[in-house]
Amino acid sequence: MQFRVSAVQYHLHTIRSFQEFADQVEHYIKTAEEFGSDFILFPEFFTTQLMSIGDANGDALTIQDLPDFTEQYHFLFTNLAQHYGMHIIGGTHVIRKGDRLYNVAHLFYPDGRVAEQAKLHITPTEVNEWNMSAGDSLEVFETEKGKIAMLTCYDIEFPEIVRMAKAKGADVIFCPSCTDDRHGFHRVRYTSHARAIENQVYVVTTGTVGSLPTVDFMRANFGQAAVITPNDIPFPPQGIMVEGEMNQDMIVTADLNLELLYKVREKGSVTTWRDRRTDLYPDWETDKLVRS
Repeated sequence: MQFRVSAVQYHLHTIRSFQEFADQVEHYIKTAEEFGSDFILFPEFFTTQLMSIGDANGDALTIQDLPDFTEQYHFLFTNLAQHYGMHIIGGTHVIRKGDRLYNVAHLFYPDGRVAEQAKLHITPTEVNEWNMSAGDSLEVFETEKGKIAMLTCYDIEFPEIVRMAKAKGADVIFCPSCTDDRHGFHRVRYTSHARAIENQVYVVTTGTVGSLPTVDFMRANFGQAAVITPNDIPFPPQGIMVEGEMNQDMIVTADLNLELLYKVREKGSVTTWRDRRTDLYPDWETDKLVRS
């Protein structure tokens, strides 16, 4: 199985209407369609751009206002996925359940279905400044191209959760991200490489670029898209299939060959997934059997 993925280095800037947001989103999707992509990934927190629209007094909206756009967000991406026949990982969008806010990755299928994965590990800024709550379950999603998982930014820094995703069958981890400096960016980037090596999976990641001068905690963005592979002979030596130009408004595209993953898991220079010591550190499948 081989399929094509695109990842968007989404340029944040002040807008005046939801339509401006929709036009920018469709521009990237049209670009991915021209490249023949099956999947397109948007970054974490890219819908905070909607907060820059402001209220009747011209003041920027707050994080508490962002869930008010959820219905429009769903409608836009559901229609775009169906129209372009593409799987769209619509970055993350903040939703409200009861009195809690969640940072949720969304997968929009070409047939109109929508799947969700809440971010499982919440950063101190998300907790202290935006009062975010963590999700409490990991899902792996079936697609016509194979099984994928969506793990957002900080999630990729925890090896256990990616091992669980692989144990559940995921071959590709989509990692929407949003980091404001080099330190945060490289934490996500380096651990993405580690997860690809440990689990012999692809990691597709991207981040926001640009700035929202009126939106608190979104004034600085440091981002780059990349498609990351295991480090073995069938793949590029540095484990980078493609990467964007740092902090530029652009899209990157690459082909993912799942057969190569299966080959290196069986007969690679190292076989990290097969050689894990589940007698010492059970993965999700083994642990589930033990507890049951």
